Amino acid sequence: MNHVIPASQLETQITALFVKAGATPANAQQVAANLVMANLSGHDSHGVGMAPRYVDAILEGNLSPNTSVAVKVDTGMLLGLDGQHGFGQVVGVQAMEMAFERVAQHGACIMSLASSHHLGRIGHFAEMAVAKGWVSLHFVSVFSRPVVAPFGGADGRFGTNPCCIGIPLGYGASTQEPFVLDFATSRVAQGKMRVAHNEGREVKPGTLIDEHGNPTNKPGVVVVPQSNGRMGALLPFGEYKGFGMAVACELLGGALSGGGTWHQQADGRRAVLNSMLTIVIDPARLGTQMSFAQESLAFVDWLRQSPDAPGSDGVTLAGEPERKARAERLKNGVSVDDATWQEIQASAQKLGMRL
Repeated sequence: MNHVIPASQLETQITALFVKAGATPANAQQVAANLVMANLSGHDSHGVGMAPRYVDAILEGNLSPNTSVAVKVDTGMLLGLDGQHGFGQVVGVQAMEMAFERVAQHGACIMSLASSHHLGRIGHFAEMAVAKGWVSLHFVSVFSRPVVAPFGGADGRFGTNPCCIGIPLGYGASTQEPFVLDFATSRVAQGKMRVAHNEGREVKPGTLIDEHGNPTNKPGVVVVPQSNGRMGALLPFGEYKGFGMAVACELLGGALSGGGTWHQQADGRRAVLNSMLTIVIDPARLGTQMSFAQESLAFVDWLRQSPDAPGSDGVTLAGEPERKARAERLKNGVSVDDATWQEIQASAQKLGMRL
């Protein structure tokens, strides 16, 4: 059974949950709005189903709900920041806004953000940049239970390590909806396996290996401990190519930022820490704004002229599915599966409240 809840009501309920857990009303609302937006965008893996884990992380002392970003290095175009285990949806926005100040001054900024709690949907930060007409690139590491196997390996050794690229399309009156590529370097996001497990669904072949390293379609192998106490693992997308991208995200997002890399056994903590390397560029300051806009639109138009492949809906660009989902779910409400809703209710009861 699924619960269909209006987005505004869901945001109010999750805000109340975080306030009860100790967050300021402003921080609680910002995080809740971000999670609901992920649901609206069709990414339930990064939506309100994460709220119970956030509450647990606060209770275990590994998420500081009212912490702000700290500046470690500031040389103009280079920013080195520390998220201090604060809500990623809060410190991540603070970090992006600081980077935007440098882009306005210098035309570009390279910003690293170490040790933030879960940043949520990375596409949110790219959308912030493209709204200004700027390009952004994001490389993110995940410091939590290792859930992805290296290519050729048989157990989890690192996280889903997302990569995101935001590119504005057009300029002025010719502006079109932006290209926002946001993907986990695993074949699917870990959160999607949680959702599939809660809904009792199997997943596509080639996505998972079980606790023995054998292929499986059962998402529970990466959600709950198996018979021998071990867990299965997700596989990287694109075999060695996706694996290579995952390693790059770990080294750039984690090592270069100072947030560290994962090379230890899982410790059972509920907190999910992210570190991120972000590059933001203003095409106008690069001197290519008009040609960039013209060439971008010409290329996109060229892609759209390709005939529809048999059985497909035609060419779809990154960012389009999210915008379509938002329109539909804003109108019809957000569907939350029963198991996820029960987890949210249990989290509220843990705090001595009811939703």
